[in-house]
Amino acid sequence: MTDAPLALSESLREAVAHDDGFVRVDASGGEWRALARGCAAGLQDFGAIWRDGERVRMMLYDAPAKLRAIVSMALENNAYPSIGQFHAPASRPERALRELQGVTPLDLPDVRNWFDHGAWQQSAPGQIERASKGYTFLPVDGDGLHQIPVGPVHAGIIEPGHFRFTANGETVVRLEERLGYVHKGVEALCTGADIARAARICARISGDSTVAASLAFALAVESALGVEPPFAAQIWRGVMSELERISHHVNDVGAICNDASVVAMQARCTLVREDILQAASVCFGHRLMMDCIAPGGIAFQPAPGAAELIEKLLQRVSEGFEAVVKVYDDMPSLLDRTVTTGIVSQELVNRFAAGGHVGRASGRAFDTRAAFPYAPYREGDVTPCLRKEGDVNARVWVRIEEVRASIALIRSLLSRLQGGPLLAPLPEGRAGEGAAMTEAFRGDFFVQVRIGDDGRIANFHARDASWFQWPLLEAAIEGNIVADFPLCNKSFNCSYSGQDM
Repeated sequence: MTDAPLALSESLREAVAHDDGFVRVDASGGEWRALARGCAAGLQDFGAIWRDGERVRMMLYDAPAKLRAIVSMALENNAYPSIGQFHAPASRPERALRELQGVTPLDLPDVRNWFDHGAWQQSAPGQIERASKGYTFLPVDGDGLHQIPVGPVHAGIIEPGHFRFTANGETVVRLEERLGYVHKGVEALCTGADIARAARICARISGDSTVAASLAFALAVESALGVEPPFAAQIWRGVMSELERISHHVNDVGAICNDASVVAMQARCTLVREDILQAASVCFGHRLMMDCIAPGGIAFQPAPGAAELIEKLLQRVSEGFEAVVKVYDDMPSLLDRTVTTGIVSQELVNRFAAGGHVGRASGRAFDTRAAFPYAPYREGDVTPCLRKEGDVNARVWVRIEEVRASIALIRSLLSRLQGGPLLAPLPEGRAGEGAAMTEAFRGDFFVQVRIGDDGRIANFHARDASWFQWPLLEAAIEGNIVADFPLCNKSFNCSYSGQDM
């Protein structure tokens, strides 16, 4: 039986609204497949998939219609219809779900293991197949082709990942990634943990997005328990979120310049970033602001004069970074390396619902803060910074424009700062379910939690934007030379750890 594509808006007639902004929908097998076909047809975006007890759930959203939903379907014989058979971006998340939770996505086109590299002592409950120590990369046919294996260990202090290049001379014909080397069992560690421990684990999913991840977890827990954080805490959350964004955008611009052999510009960006990190340490007690956000508000008392210190910091950051931008824009040899290199089409970023600078540099006008505003962001606070060229240069300029926008946004937030409490208590013995999506510096970060009657985490799932950006890096390098891969890779700056949860 062929199911016609179903739009999310057409499936909500019997949906149950939730105050976290996500409606809950129970779907039959036919509706599940039809919604998957709807994703493939561009009627809505696929956001995440996970198991909760005897049900499988997926998060879908339609930004223009301001709709977000968590769709559930009962497992039958520990199986469900694969989303990936209709919509390729779901393939890797389903491969991970298959080996972590022991469920079978029926008709999944790619059944190779994703996290399990053949070293696990046991499989997930119900899992029949075991990974072999080998891994079969997809074949590439043609004359004069050769393969270049890179990683998983790299020549630098970076996380592990394997890249298999197939090239004709210096031109890349195909790139395939093999990740999962830093899988750490985040969902299993959080399940059964108390809220405080789960918050610390979530904050460490990817250290460069610790504020965004902590905020998503806090918002999800607060929704589940019906807690409203104090206004002052909401403002400080926004300030920390934007400082994190500025810090990593500045760092990435410098790293891209370094990969184009302009080392001095990386040094300048490193100094600007170090200024931010030192200010964060003074104001919030941690350079990366890790564990500063907690369910109920913030878990620290800002240093005396923190607002004034940050105001002065923003002036220094603006001056230092704008000097770098001027050099970047006036250096033809550098632009020759970044312009038209590593192009990703708008069709691909739309299909994969690629968030952050990767999507916006190719014309996808999605920013969680604008599409689905959450505290402290208000309607109209954020306008997505867009480019349409989709190359390395466009991804640099989206970062540049977002640094400028975040500086202005922090100033606006500080102007609204008031005194008052910073942490609301969490009720004891209350069960609930909540979900949240925040805008990390590299894109949307999703968290869902279900809290049991004992106050512990009964079910947890998180998804970093990297899940839908890594596949596009494979497309970006195709037709470019091997030597341009570092530029393309750094212009994406996907998280290994965020993907390998």
